[in-house]
Parts: sequence; structure tokens; C-alpha cells
Amino acid sequence: MVPKSDAMAAPAPPQEFDKEIVDMAAYAHNYKVDSDLAIDTARFVFLDTLGCGLKALEFPHCSKLLGPVVPGTTVPNGTRVPGTNYVLDPVLGAFNIGAMIRWLDFNDCWLAAEWGHPSDNLGAILAVADWINRTNKAGGEKLANGKIFTVKDVLEAMVKAHEIQGVLALENSFNKVGLDHVVLVKVASTGVVAGMLGLSEAQTRDAISQAWVDGQSMRTYRHSPNTMSRKSWAAGDACEKAVNLCLKIMKGEGGVPTVLTAPTWGFYDVNFNGGKFGFQRPYGSYVMENVLFKVSYPAEFHSQTAIEAAQRLNKKLAAMGKTAEDIDDVTNRTHEACIRIIDKQFKAMDNYADRDHCVQYMVAVMFAFNRLDAGDYTDSGEAAQSPLVESLRKRIKCVEDPQFTKDYHDPSKRTISNALTVRLKDGTTLEEEVVEAPLGHRLRREEAKPEILKKYVTHLTPHFSESHVKKLVDLGNDPEALYKMEVDEYVGMYVKE
Repeated sequence: MVPKSDAMAAPAPPQEFDKEIVDMAAYAHNYKVDSDLAIDTARFVFLDTLGCGLKALEFPHCSKLLGPVVPGTTVPNGTRVPGTNYVLDPVLGAFNIGAMIRWLDFNDCWLAAEWGHPSDNLGAILAVADWINRTNKAGGEKLANGKIFTVKDVLEAMVKAHEIQGVLALENSFNKVGLDHVVLVKVASTGVVAGMLGLSEAQTRDAISQAWVDGQSMRTYRHSPNTMSRKSWAAGDACEKAVNLCLKIMKGEGGVPTVLTAPTWGFYDVNFNGGKFGFQRPYGSYVMENVLFKVSYPAEFHSQTAIEAAQRLNKKLAAMGKTAEDIDDVTNRTHEACIRIIDKQFKAMDNYADRDHCVQYMVAVMFAFNRLDAGDYTDSGEAAQSPLVESLRKRIKCVEDPQFTKDYHDPSKRTISNALTVRLKDGTTLEEEVVEAPLGHRLRREEAKPEILKKYVTHLTPHFSESHVKKLVDLGNDPEALYKMEVDEYVGMYVKE
């Protein structure tokens, strides 16, 4: 028999936490979101993200992963999953909502040394806020000191999660060491959810440190030869882990103070080639204010301007009496990140995940069909079966423009430029079509807002009656009413019995 006193080693002496973790926890706990621009942008992100999740429910590969682990299980006062009748614990609820949001690669985007989708964090934030409200209203265990979260609280949490993920991404490339960007979703969600649960700042440091020590996802499922659907639920997995870690800390689990800097065994030595994080700016509300909306196409963001350029060129081709059949070849002058991630000119398109991460495929579909929607990536779809698309994509080559790459990283520009030059079979070369900032970029935000709302309506319509869609849209357009609405009541408007 092992004496109880020996069942666990004596706790280590107190250590000072890595400064990077101290700063994240301090921001999550103490920063007051006072930017009207950030909150208003968060409102559009919130609506857009929920719409993207509803759209994903139309795809069986997504919906089959959702719901309880044991069919039929319902959790008392649990998280509700929009567009479904599932009632789940907040850990699994975070996975469900996070996977829906991310599935179609149609939610917001952030591009820097690392890229990613900050609204992925809504999976954790919304699941926890909904669960806390329902539990507190039911008179059970008082979570977060009995707080009842409003939609405004959720928007403020989103601003903070966007900021942690995005500021870390500005100067630090996780993809270059083979790690997936969802590590930043896990870390950002952990920091914000810890605060939502009412944990102390010290406990939040503990939780964030556990997120860094947790096993990190490799990017291999996003790249040839292993591109697959895990890339679509990886963010849901990160949300799930974030909530789980926070609940463990809430039960008394400790932290790992020097998880980043410990020699040999720390994150920097094990996972970051011995380098240390660099920071371009302090945490504030910069990321939400400058986030990119995917408005026009459900496509990997580095391709958005290339697809828009192709759509513009289609009009010129039509005016000349020409079509995609008349194209001999296309040159895409682009930025380095596009080439590194989605330049797959001669790679076989084996599945949905290959197609929505191949700039040649997406541009070829636009030229051939003058459209690009989620159905164009499916194996049995018209585009995937098209000999013209398959032939044309192999005649589209990418070349890097160093200035485009420089502008991509410039904090004052943050453009994602692509420029297409089309040469026809009769020898004619069309004037190069350049698009630097996609619709949804900060520089085109006001132009994008009506389109973001149209996209939201399109995603709501298959799920709800016309009158209910109008009710949701009217509420989304009424910030005063939306902000003060309690989260569980708002989520309840998306539930399907």
C-alpha cells in the first residue's frame, strides 16, 4: 500500500511565470474594451460566424461529427448547438460549435507571419457563456459568481480572443515549424474562457500555461499528401481542449510557470527551434478592428483576390466573345504565403480539402463557371468533374512578387494581393488584373457590410421560416437591443427542436 501522503509529489516551490503568459492573463482580466469600432466589427463577425456554422450543417461530413458522444445524451442546463436540438456539456459544445464555424473555411481571417481565423474562438466563448447562463438561471451551482452573460459580454470576449490570437500571429510563424495555427485558438480561448468562468488572474496564468504544454496539432492535415477533413474540425478540437483545461484549473489543477522558456523541455526548445516569441504591439483591440471578412467566396483567404480578379476578367472575356475554353495559360503574380500554402498546380485533387486549398483550382472554377461556392469542392460536383477545370488549373502558374509579400506583412496595409495575366490561344494577352485588398478588408469594410448581411441571410434561410429570418436579421441590425440580450435567450433563437 502506498501511503496517501506519498501518492503525489510535494508541490514545487513557487516560480515566476513566463512574461508572455503573465501579459496574456493580465490582458484577458484587466483590459476594458472601449473601442466602438471593435465592438461594431465584432457584431458583424458574430452574425457572420453563426451563419457560417449553420451553412456547414448542410454538409454530412460535418454534421456526422456533431452531437453527444453517446447518442441521445442530454446534459441538464447544457450548451445548445445552433441549428440543432443538441444539449451538450460545454466541452463538447465547444467542439460542436467550433467545428461548424470552421468547416467551410468561410469565417473571418487574420494573415500575418501566422494565419488563422480568430472567430474560431467563438466555439469556446459561446458554449461557455450559454452553459453558465442556463446553469445559473436554473439555480444550480453558481458559475462565474452567478453572472448572466449578455451578447455584449460575448462580443467583448471575442475582441480579446481575436487580439491574443492575432497579436501572437503578427511576428511568430508556427507553420514554419510544422505546427497548425489552431494552437493560437487554444491559447486565446483558454485565456478568455478562464476569465469568463470567474477564475483569478493567477488561475488564468495556470490555464494558459497548460494550453502551451498541451500537445500541439501538426499542419500535415492541411498539406499534400495528407490534406483531409481534419483541417475543418481542428479549430473545434482547439476550442474543446481550451474549455476542458479551464475546467480542470477551476477544480484546483495547477500551472506550468516556465512552460515556454524552460531549457530542453519548454515550448521554445521543443517546438519553436529555440526561438522566442516576438511582439509587434501590445494587446488592445487592433485585431478585431482590422480583421478580414470572407464575403465573396468560401475559399482559403490567400486566394480571395485572385478569384475576384478572375471574375473581373470573365467580364472582359465575355465582351470579347471569349470564354475559359479560349484561355491558353494564366500567370498569377502573388505573395509568398499564397505560394507556400495553396500553390498546387500539378498536385492531384483527391478530395474537398485539396480543392479548397488550391489557388489554381479555385481560379479555374471561376473562369469556367463564373462562380465559386461550397458545392464546387465536392467530389461529385460539376466543377470537380469538369475536364476544363482540371486542364486549366494545370496551366495557371504562380510567381512571387516581393512587393506583394512586403505589403502583406506591412501593418499599415496588410493587403493580400494577386494579379492575373491571361494569354489566349489566339496569342492575345489581356491586361493584367490586379486586386490588392479583398472585399471584407479594412480598406473595403463599408462596401462589405451589406454583403456580409446578405451572406448571413443566405445561410439562415434554409434553416428557418421567412419571419424568423427577418426577426434574427432585424435584431442583428439593432445593436442596442442585441447587446443587452442574454446569451441563452439569443442562442435559443437558433435552436431547432
